[in-house]
Amino acid sequence: MKQRLTLCIAVFTVMALSNAIVPVLPLFASEATMQGLLYSAYFVGALCTVLPGGILCERFGRVPLIHWGLLLSLVSGALMILVPVPMVFAGARLLEGVGAGLFISAAMAWVNSQPDHAPLSGKFMASINAGLIAGLIVTGLIPEQYAYHTIPGSFVLFTLMLAVVLVLSAVVREVACPLSPREPIAGALFSHWWLYVSAFLLIGATGAVTAIYPEFTGGSADLLGIQIALQNVATIVAVLVASRFRLDPIPTIQVGSVVLGLSVLLCYLTPAGFAVMGAAAGVVTIAQMAFLAETSTGQGVTMGLYNSASYAGMSLLPAISGAVFQYLGSVPAFLVVAGLVAIVTVTIRRCTACRLKRVF
Repeated sequence: MKQRLTLCIAVFTVMALSNAIVPVLPLFASEATMQGLLYSAYFVGALCTVLPGGILCERFGRVPLIHWGLLLSLVSGALMILVPVPMVFAGARLLEGVGAGLFISAAMAWVNSQPDHAPLSGKFMASINAGLIAGLIVTGLIPEQYAYHTIPGSFVLFTLMLAVVLVLSAVVREVACPLSPREPIAGALFSHWWLYVSAFLLIGATGAVTAIYPEFTGGSADLLGIQIALQNVATIVAVLVASRFRLDPIPTIQVGSVVLGLSVLLCYLTPAGFAVMGAAAGVVTIAQMAFLAETSTGQGVTMGLYNSASYAGMSLLPAISGAVFQYLGSVPAFLVVAGLVAIVTVTIRRCTACRLKRVF
């Protein structure tokens, strides 16, 4: 119980620190280009390390990578607090992403290696989304007088929490589940190719809508934060509920992709679409993780590939939707995202390796 609770608190804190910068980007850079660099540096670092992190945790164990990931996140937080210079800050964000990538892959491999991986994955994913919400809200709630020089108090708070969590992570014990040498990374990738494609498109679509929504509505930052947070709240509820049921993976992902595609179009009409989108993404994520937990491939590599696909989608699809929005307008942008989601409804049927009955 202590190990599970520690990992949930740890991922909550890592995600909270990563998202704390969103409401205060103008404090660290006046130009939109630099703001974009500061924001994306984290995702670049994470994208570059989730797969290597998965491979390394199969070779050296999950727990050492969990510790290293938390340590790098702590160092990045300290750098952002002590040296709030834009370029140093961007480097710290990159380091933060590197740490998060190592931690997430190792922690998800640890979770998926447990006998009770289904309900545990629900709690873990709920902690991720709760952390993302906390990063947004706490930054706005802590008064300016509690800032450290120009650094918001939330950065200090979450960095201190990381220091505590790093000490507490000593209770986490190793899980013996080595990678079989007969299952190379290429084999693991192509065995479940269409499942990873579904992660790329479905998770990426949520980021694509989030990226274009502020420009689409032109609303205030406070209002937009609340509207977009509906997605994370709905995801928390969905992952906790879905992880308690036994559902077939392909039908679940198919239905989820249909609902998510419709929710993209609904976002064009009302912010309530974010709640529907978050719920659909949550159910799909639990289905994907639960299936992958039953594969013969080492969970480090499996989760590394899964997170690589998810982060790649979060990196590329927002860029695509933003370009379409800029040159063709809002309607084509939302339609393109919905169309990309619809691809999963057809292609997931080709994932013959996913045709296992009731994996969670």
